[in-house]
Amino acid sequence: MSDPVVSADVMALAGELGAERSKPEWNTFSLAINDEQREIRDWAHTFAAEVIRPAAAEWDEREETPWPIIQEAAKVGIYGLDTNVNLFVDPSGLLMPLVHEELFWGDAGIAMSLKGTGLASSAIFSNGTPEQWSQWMGRCYGTPDDVRVAAFCSSEPGAGSDVSAIRTRAVFDERSNEWVINGQKAWATNGGIADIHVVVATVDPSLGTKGQAAFVVPKSEVRGLEQGTKLRKHGLRASHTADVFFDNVRIPAGNVLGGKEKLDARIARAHEARAAAGSASSAAAGRNASMATFEITRHIVGAQAVGIARAAYEVALDYAKTREQFGRPIVDNQGIAFKLADMAMEIDAARLLVWRAANMSAALMRGETPDYRHGEGSMAKLKAGEVAVHVTEQAIQILGGNGYTREYPVERMHRDAKIYTIFEGTSEIQRLVIARAISGMRIR
Repeated sequence: MSDPVVSADVMALAGELGAERSKPEWNTFSLAINDEQREIRDWAHTFAAEVIRPAAAEWDEREETPWPIIQEAAKVGIYGLDTNVNLFVDPSGLLMPLVHEELFWGDAGIAMSLKGTGLASSAIFSNGTPEQWSQWMGRCYGTPDDVRVAAFCSSEPGAGSDVSAIRTRAVFDERSNEWVINGQKAWATNGGIADIHVVVATVDPSLGTKGQAAFVVPKSEVRGLEQGTKLRKHGLRASHTADVFFDNVRIPAGNVLGGKEKLDARIARAHEARAAAGSASSAAAGRNASMATFEITRHIVGAQAVGIARAAYEVALDYAKTREQFGRPIVDNQGIAFKLADMAMEIDAARLLVWRAANMSAALMRGETPDYRHGEGSMAKLKAGEVAVHVTEQAIQILGGNGYTREYPVERMHRDAKIYTIFEGTSEIQRLVIARAISGMRIR
C-alpha cells in the first residue's frame, strides 16, 4: 500500500505542473488542422472529385496534356502563382501537402499536369533573387485566360541520380554578355510544351556539382530549344514528359538564377577551397541547383504519393465491403481485413512523416533553411513512395481479376504509383541521403 504522504506530494506536484503547462506556450503540438486549412483542403477535394476524377480514365488513355482541366483549374484558383503563394504562406507548412494529397487522390496524371510547373517555380524560388521571382514565376503559370506550364530540366540520359554527371554546358560569351547553352535533358515534365524552362547546366566541369548553375530559358524568346521524343510512360500518362535539346541557345547574362556575380563568387570560393584542400574531391560535394530544388519539394512529392495510396485503399475497402464470396463480404475474412488494416496504418504513417517534414519546411517562410539534419525530407518521400506502390498493389490483389482490368481504377493507380520510387531521387538515393545524415559519414 502506497505512503499517503508521498501520494499527496505527488498529487500536489502534478497539480503544480498541470497549472504551469496549461499556458499557451506549452500547447504547441497538434495534429489537428485549423478551419481555414480544412476549408482549403475541402475545396481542393471537391475539385478533385467533381472535375479531375471523372476525367481520369479518358486522359490516361489519350496520353495528352489535359489543357481544358488546367484552364478550369486556373479559373477557379486551383492553378496559378497566387495559389502557390497562398499554400506556401502557412506557418505550419501543411497547406501545400494537404492540397497535393487531395488532387492526387483525384488522379495522379492530371494532378501532375497541374502541379508539375511547381518544380520549375520552386527552382526559381530556391535559387533566384527577389527580382527574378518577380520576373519569371508568374510567367511559369500564365493567366486564367492564357495558361502556361513550366519545366524543370535537370536529368540527362547519362545523369539521373548522379547529378555530378550533367554534361549540358553553359558558357559565358563576354562579347555579347550572354550565356550559350548546349546539351540534352531527359524525362522533363512539360519539357518542350512549356515556355519557361529552368535548366541545370555545368559552368565549370572541374568543380563537379559546385560548378553547376540553374538558368531560365524562355522558349518564346530563344532559338535552338527543341522538344525531343515525347515519352510513352507506364503511368502518369496525362502528364507530358519529353527530352529537350539545346543547340547554341543564347540567353541574357541575368538569366542565371542568383545572378552572375553570385555565381562567379561561388565558383571562385570553390576553386580556393579545392586548392587549400589539395584535392578536387572537396569541391565535388555540396548543395547545387538540382538538390536545392529537390530538398524543398520532397515532402510535397510524398504527399502526392499518399494521395494515390489513399485513393486505392478507399476503392479496395469499398469493394471488400460489397463483394461477396462464400455467402459473405470478403472483408469478413481476416486475409482481406488484415491487408486493409495494414494499408490504413501505412498510409497514416507516411502522412505523419510528410507532415513532419512539411512543418520543418515552414522555415522557408521565415527565410531560413529547413534543418533536415536526419534526412527528414527524404524519409517522407521514401516512405510515402514505397507505401503508394505497396498499397496500390494490395488493392489490385483485393479486387482480384477486376483489379487487373481497366474497368476499375486501381490498375491505373498502381501504374501511377511506381514513379514515386524513381523520380526526384530513387528510393536507393533517399536511403543514401538518410544514411549520410544520421551517420555523418560520406557513405557511397
